[in-house]
Formats: sequence, structure tokens, C-alpha cells
Amino acid sequence: MTARQQTKRRAPARSESERQAKLQTILDAALDIFLEKGFADARLDDVAARAGVAKGTLYLYVSSKQALFEALVRSGIGGPVGLIEQKIPDPELSAEEQLRALFLFLRTEILGTRRREIVRLLLMEASRFPELAEVYHREVIARGLRILRGIAERGVARGEFRSDEIVRFPQLAIAPGLVALLWTSLFQRFDPIDIEAMLEAHLTLLMKALKGHPS
Repeated sequence: MTARQQTKRRAPARSESERQAKLQTILDAALDIFLEKGFADARLDDVAARAGVAKGTLYLYVSSKQALFEALVRSGIGGPVGLIEQKIPDPELSAEEQLRALFLFLRTEILGTRRREIVRLLLMEASRFPELAEVYHREVIARGLRILRGIAERGVARGEFRSDEIVRFPQLAIAPGLVALLWTSLFQRFDPIDIEAMLEAHLTLLMKALKGHPS
């Protein structure tokens, strides 16, 4: 095979790589505009201008403002959730190790990155645009709760956990994540707390409750 033929065969991969890079630029710009102006007042023209692309180029990737938000959620958080969905059910890991892996993911991949701004945007806009909340629930929350419930069910089945409260109410396990998000967004400048230490303390209390004797 000649060098020219090899170049031609590699071209689609480069094209796809460039396409994904362009999409990420658009999504980053969309998050900026949504946070600055709110979802209602944000315009696709604004997003295109911030991304440095023509509006027609933007329409090659998304068909509407809501589709842009959906792409932001799927790419920004849904993608990483998919990775943790594959990793967590490892039969070699104990239920506690699986929970710790999930909390590490929450801390490092959501709360510790710009992805937390997507959640903040949702908190700002969900009451006015319930369809945005539905997208986030479908792409992130429901999947996260399934992961948690699966960990808890395996822990109970293996005899690692005596309590099944997290099977019934997995929301209890992730509630401090939302507290951490709200605190860093609203109160951290006035009353700073160590988010990592807080989540570790919560996990310690949670494990004691799950492993403890039933009342």
C-alpha cells in the first residue's frame, strides 16, 4: 500500500476527530451562553458566535436549542456515566469498593470538573423548562440510581450489607452530592467546606449504616 493510499484510508478518522472537536467547542460555548443568559434568552446565534462557527455549521450538529441542551447532557455527563456503568458491576469488587468507585467518580468527574455547571444550569432552569429536567433525569439520574440500586442489591445478596434501605431509596446515597453542588455554587465563598472530606465522611456513615445490625 502506498503512502497516498494510507493517507486516504486515514482521512475519515481525522475527519471524525475534527467533527468531534468542533462539536465539543459548540457544547462548551452553549454552556457558557446558557449560564450567562439563561436557557430562555439564549439564542443559537449567540452560541455560534461564541464557538466561532457559522449558524449553518451549528445546524449540522443540532436541530434546535433543546437538542443542543440534550447533546450537552449526553456528552458532558451521560458519556462518563456510561463508562462507570461498565466499570462498577465488576464481580471482583466488593459492594463497598463499588460504592467507593462511584463516589470517586462523582467527586472527580462531576463535582471536580466543569460538568457541575451543567447540573447548576438545570437547577436554574428546570422549573421553567420541565422538559430539560426530563432529559437530565433520563440520561443521568435514572442511570445513576440503577447503578446505586444494583450495588446495594449485590451487597445484600452477598451478605455484605444488612440493610436494604439503599435498595429502596438509592436517592439517600447521592443526596450529599447535591448538597456539595449547591454549597459550592452558593455558599462556599462565605463558609468554605472541604467537599472531598464531607463526601468521605458521608460514605463512612453510609457504610456503617448498611453493615450495621438492623434495629
